[in-house]
Amino acid sequence: MATATLPQAQPKDTFPINGTDYIEFYCGNAKQAAHFYRTAFGFRWAAYRGPETGVRDRASYLLEQGKVRFVLTSPLGPEGPIAEHIHRHGDGVKDLAFWVDDVREAWRKAVDRGAKSAAEPHIRTDEHGEIVTAAIHTYGETIHSLVERRNYRGLFMPGFVAVEPRYNPVPVGLQYVDHCVGNVELGKMNEWVKFYETVLGFYNLLSFDDKTISTEYSALMSKVMSNGNGRIKFPINEPAAGRKKSQIEEYLDFYRGPGVQHIAMATDDIVGTVAALRDRGIDFLRVPGSYYDTVLDRVGKIDEDLGPLRDLGILIDRDDEGYLLQVFTKPVEDRPTLFYEIIQRKGAKSFGAGNFKALFEALEREQALRGNL
Repeated sequence: MATATLPQAQPKDTFPINGTDYIEFYCGNAKQAAHFYRTAFGFRWAAYRGPETGVRDRASYLLEQGKVRFVLTSPLGPEGPIAEHIHRHGDGVKDLAFWVDDVREAWRKAVDRGAKSAAEPHIRTDEHGEIVTAAIHTYGETIHSLVERRNYRGLFMPGFVAVEPRYNPVPVGLQYVDHCVGNVELGKMNEWVKFYETVLGFYNLLSFDDKTISTEYSALMSKVMSNGNGRIKFPINEPAAGRKKSQIEEYLDFYRGPGVQHIAMATDDIVGTVAALRDRGIDFLRVPGSYYDTVLDRVGKIDEDLGPLRDLGILIDRDDEGYLLQVFTKPVEDRPTLFYEIIQRKGAKSFGAGNFKALFEALEREQALRGNL
């Protein structure tokens, strides 16, 4: 299995996807989680849905920064599917929502191609117009909502009301969702690759085998699925045989099944973004200082000074179209599940294969501290 870009047939999207509409998290305490994302990551609290707005079973907080929209949702009681999801998985991503032109057509085509429906097309209205939504299942208990906005002029969607909080932290420069990575069980990666190919018309942009993503102790395999315009990219990981437990197995154990492992968010100034995040208490994985002694021999000339990159632990890689800068947080919850990647692309369209060994060794050091390697 090669690590270079695969020969690409002309993508044939099942339906147009304009981009990521929002990512919804189910949380044990969305109010406190929203404060964390505002304080540490610089998100703005834009809207709210809950008992005060006529919704009786949940409370949701809409957070925004650049084109990134997070919805944090908590149940208002111990019963029901949201509470059950949190009980099993802890806080985690429930919904990777797509912005589409025509929900009814998109949902029908996806179901006709084999998708399992999570919600049939439904119209929501308020004084600002109407939004049409539907949803399909993907790996684990994750779903893809489909959102049609062409007849809506409101802030987000019916049921949410705008808020104007006194506390407005300065944003850290996050621009948009670059990609979202899913972890699935051993032997299931190709099944979900086929799902995205068949149901959504995605294509396999890149593949990495267990020789590329491996250390002395563990290994994994990964395939990157992309839609035709490249706005949606989903790497899918599965564990591979190794001497000890891989990071994917650790995730599956603690999340109790497949799910979203990390979300990569793009910035135009990774040094400024990561410095701000570090100053606000976000912890990042670190590679040995020796990484920087030879990295420029591998990637060639870059625009940035190496000193700040070394200080912040930012990694560098290059492909045929340019280079990228990336860094990974430690898990943001007590269960070692969800974490974030901050990425700046300077032409590169790849995912940092040259950094995999150093990165996964750093992950293994954290696993060892937790007693899970």
